[in-house]
Amino acid sequence: MTTHALWRGTAPLVLASKSPARRALLACAGIPFDVVAANVDERAVEAALRAKGAEAASIGAHLARAKALAVSKLHPGRLVAGADQTLELDGEILSKPRDLAEAAAQLARLSGRSHKLYSALCVARAGAALFETVEAATLTCRAFGADFIDRYLAAAGAAVLESVGGYQVEGLGINLFARIEGDQATILGLPLLPLLAFLRQEGSLAE
Repeated sequence: MTTHALWRGTAPLVLASKSPARRALLACAGIPFDVVAANVDERAVEAALRAKGAEAASIGAHLARAKALAVSKLHPGRLVAGADQTLELDGEILSKPRDLAEAAAQLARLSGRSHKLYSALCVARAGAALFETVEAATLTCRAFGADFIDRYLAAAGAAVLESVGGYQVEGLGINLFARIEGDQATILGLPLLPLLAFLRQEGSLAE
């Protein structure tokens, strides 16, 4: 049986995300959690925000909040963490690729260039946001060509469609990079240190 010696909450945290990386981060930090995926049409929300000229960080924050609030209304007595990640390349926002062809096109654009990842977090209870933050990291891809992209996509498969930019740095995606600047948890999609600080302040985590 798993024990959570540092956890003081009356119930596990609810994670409004199915992301394996986010689940792994919480587990390693000793945070008990339940997964409840948010019923949010991310592409529709993102399209509406883009039409209004919203920036990448703002879009991520809006989506993280939408997920946390939606799930917290279904579980009003629980703390719910919603998260989202956006990628910005020279002022342009890239979304999760729809298929492998789009992933290949995105990777070709990222080759030899630096981009920013924004990881947004919102913690809510009973339909009200209690804590929000957006953290950033800068990643620089090495220069690679079409042959490498084809080999990478063949090896990584459909998993590349689950992340903005078409990569997971905790897996084969690490082969794309020459330099990474930023907190690892932020890069994986969950601003973990700010979350832990909030949970300590809130009383759910040991000081």
